[in-house]
Amino acid sequence: MVNVKERLEKASPFWFTLFTVFAAFGTYFCMYSLRKPFTVATFEDMTFMGVDYKIWLITIQVLGYMLSKFIGIKVISEMKASWRVFWMLILAGVAGLSLLLFAITPAPYNIIWMFFNGLPLGMIWGLVFGYLEGRKNTEILGAGLCVSFIVSSGVVKSVGKYVMLHWGVTEFWMPFVTAMIFIIPLVVSVWMLSQIPPPTAEDERLRTKRRPMNRAERISFIKEFGLGLVLLITVYVLLTAFRDFRDNFAAEIWQTLGYGDSPSIFTATEVPVSLGVLLVIGLTVLIKDNMRALIINHLIILVGLVMVAVSTFAFQQGWIGAPLWMILEGLGLYLGYVLYNSVFFERIIAAFKYVSNVGFLIYLADSFGYMGSVGVLLYKNFGQAELSWLSFFEISSYVMAGVGILFTTASLVYFYFKEKNWTLTQEAVETA
Repeated sequence: MVNVKERLEKASPFWFTLFTVFAAFGTYFCMYSLRKPFTVATFEDMTFMGVDYKIWLITIQVLGYMLSKFIGIKVISEMKASWRVFWMLILAGVAGLSLLLFAITPAPYNIIWMFFNGLPLGMIWGLVFGYLEGRKNTEILGAGLCVSFIVSSGVVKSVGKYVMLHWGVTEFWMPFVTAMIFIIPLVVSVWMLSQIPPPTAEDERLRTKRRPMNRAERISFIKEFGLGLVLLITVYVLLTAFRDFRDNFAAEIWQTLGYGDSPSIFTATEVPVSLGVLLVIGLTVLIKDNMRALIINHLIILVGLVMVAVSTFAFQQGWIGAPLWMILEGLGLYLGYVLYNSVFFERIIAAFKYVSNVGFLIYLADSFGYMGSVGVLLYKNFGQAELSWLSFFEISSYVMAGVGILFTTASLVYFYFKEKNWTLTQEAVETA
């Protein structure tokens, strides 16, 4: 019987990378079939306690997802590699069961099941990324993983829309039916992840050793990089809230733009975004100097934020059409969002040679990011209810881009001088 793990340890970098990217991409792609299909349904004319029914569903799911991120700060940062596969399958099973209960429970009482759908799914990202971090080609592996949630978001919505239009499945059963279509690929992908060997000695030399972090170590890291983390997380909150709004209300936005009966529009606009993000972030693996890569990562985020603002202005002026606008805006958004979820924190750890793990930093940022997402949902519904989804989306583009540019620039300055002082301190210790 072929020992896949041993074969991977001896495999060429190309085949190892291809296998690992395929496993990570497949796992998270299929996870999205448990999380996002319901957002393609509009649940028209349904309200609960005076609030749109779909807003209840999205808010409740995001609350569960957000709580999962706060829990993950401890759980993911302390998780041993041997337990990852077990917990991925358990968490996915709970999320799938919640969709079944959502389908068979009468509305609006089924709203609660979306909380238990979001709660387990929030920790899967950290479990998957644990197989990718701390490697000399983490940029490529991380980019491959990250494009999964760009592509899959569009694909699972297209599948969900197709299931309703052509299979006659109701809006309530559609999320569970769509998820079941992806269940076998999910199990296969998780098994593939379990075969990936740990980082090599060369990986640890180039990117710093990764290990679980206890509470004292997490506090120490925050004290050391506190101001920089505040700046970075503020930008990430904006990116997450904006990305979540764009993702959750894409059906309403496209309907306003005149594409309500075109299921393929979700996939058609997200695939170019995925390819662009994969190309840009994948190329950063060529940068061997970790501090230089960290600076370039900041610049990529700044370019993306400018792209969001400029493309929105061009669309409002009638210079470009809706599909191109959504592609350009998606590319600008995801250049920043994907960097945070894959290699930004990876390069911070490597640049400062601080023994820790990316899972802790991602979940620290994610917990506040999804808190911001909930805040935006509540503000839109109770503070700007008269605004259309499209108008709110356009205004949010400018706000996110403007504040994001300011804080990203401040973060760039902080880490530049932090590294200079850090290097001097380390040299002084070595010569003492």
